[in-house]
Amino acid sequence: MRILGIDYGDRKIGVAVSDPMGMIAQGVETIRWEGDYETPIKRIKEIVDHYKAEKCIVGFPKNMNGTVGERGEKTLEFIRLLKEQIHIDIISWDERLTTKAANRVMHEMGIKTSKKKAIEDQIAAVYILQNYLDSI
Repeated sequence: MRILGIDYGDRKIGVAVSDPMGMIAQGVETIRWEGDYETPIKRIKEIVDHYKAEKCIVGFPKNMNGTVGERGEKTLEFIRLLKEQIHIDIISWDERLTTKAANRVMHEMGIKTSKKKAIEDQIAAVYILQNYLDSI
């Protein structure tokens, strides 16, 4: 069973997918968007169909004290719209510190700052999905 991982952002959405056994996450792409939700949701639906994904894990940003802030509210709205268009299980997953972890990995790999922005969201999506896979 394939599972998607999503790192939602206002302008970029990182997407990852699991292997068919549901054990290892790998980056797929970064969806760039502005304005309406139609563009990213349409692309995510195409990715779900392509990989025949049965579940989608969306990173949910909580504050460090566990409360939900403005970023979390925007993510909840995105998840609601995603559920209306894509009819698979969609699960929110605590994503605290995933972007920080992604940046640390890129730094350790020696990736130049100019290239970091292009893959940062994909790597964060990989972290979100891999954390979920490891938990099951």
